[in-house]
Amino acid sequence: MERPTPALAWEKIAPSLTPMTQQRWLRIIPVAFVMYTIAFIDRTNISLALPRISHDLGMDPVQAGSAAGVFFWGYLLLQVPGGYIANRWSAKHFVSILLAAWGLCAVGTGLVHSGREFWVMRFLLGVAEGGVWPAVLVLLSHWFPRAERARANAFWMLCLPLSLIISSPLSGWILGRWDWRILLISEGALPIVWLIIWVAMIYDLPSQALWISPGEREFLEATLQRESGEANPASPKFSPAALVGHPVPLMVCVYFLQTCGTYGFLFWFPAALENARKLSHLAVGILFALPYILTAIGMVLNAQHSDRHHERRRHVAGAYTVGGVCLLIGVLTNARWPLVSFGFLCLAAAGPYSALGPFWAIPTETLPPSIAGSAMGVVNAFGNLGGFFGPLVVGFLYQRTGNFHSAFSVLGLGLLVAGGLSLLLPKVSAVPQN
Repeated sequence: MERPTPALAWEKIAPSLTPMTQQRWLRIIPVAFVMYTIAFIDRTNISLALPRISHDLGMDPVQAGSAAGVFFWGYLLLQVPGGYIANRWSAKHFVSILLAAWGLCAVGTGLVHSGREFWVMRFLLGVAEGGVWPAVLVLLSHWFPRAERARANAFWMLCLPLSLIISSPLSGWILGRWDWRILLISEGALPIVWLIIWVAMIYDLPSQALWISPGEREFLEATLQRESGEANPASPKFSPAALVGHPVPLMVCVYFLQTCGTYGFLFWFPAALENARKLSHLAVGILFALPYILTAIGMVLNAQHSDRHHERRRHVAGAYTVGGVCLLIGVLTNARWPLVSFGFLCLAAAGPYSALGPFWAIPTETLPPSIAGSAMGVVNAFGNLGGFFGPLVVGFLYQRTGNFHSAFSVLGLGLLVAGGLSLLLPKVSAVPQN
């Protein structure tokens, strides 16, 4: 007789655990969600202010693109150590330290007086935020089995589009009423405030939480331990050589192309809107938020479908392909049908973000726990360098051509290549058969 899968086992005990199951989703995900929402606001709020910052600090488009993207060179430094520290020590305490550090750096970004100082502070902000992403992915892998992991990742990563939906109109209003310094300083103080909530609410493991029932705690610990053994029964010890094995280099390539597209688009789309229609800062902020409403919807639907069908790589490839195709169509239709173009650009923004839930489920489902955290750090570190090169390439092509058509076309082609490479990722099942 076929043995029941973990999903079926969960369904049998779910009725008695429903209240605590809801608490697991309501206590861990929202606190991590708000924390990284603040991080993403502090990282991206310069997108609305970049033209004014460039003017005040005397930066041309290439220098502005470099200053916006240098964040990701700093971001690289703590990625691998961050995943390792979170796995070996404590994701909770490590993120607590980083919250305080990036708050100070974000406030400092609003106090600069030259392009060089701005470049340096953006780099330091990247260093301070660098270990947060792999640390939280490790934290979620301690709380959510494979049958839930893509959804857990996606619900947490909803902070990326929702931070833009929430902050763009507000940032546009602050920018129009005061200036970019007030914008960066006021939003930069938020992580220091949220540090208190993080310390009080987050636990590294189910065994440490007082609010979880004994039945759910035992089920989670047994399920996660079994899944760790199934990912790699030998459970090899961490070594740098293990991080260059399949699928890590391929995931780096895919994620690099993804971040080139997302950050190249994100940092320059407000400037493209402002140039095209000469809009106010508030109007640009509102229009800039619209694509990310679709992004939030796409992230949830794609993650739910991925978990339901126990499949990852086609959900990743499909999302990148949709994003690339829509970005190219948006460019081609811009001159004759601007409203149609804007609609496709909204869909283009949603595409790559919708891949994040299933994409980040892959390493925790194919690699042993001893290296999974550090492997995610490698992928996030080197992949996020696309956040430097994407804005830089867009700034360079904009300076050469005077418009964003060529630049956004290059980003779209990069997303299509990422979609093709994603089909080479390991074929895994979110709920392995026993």
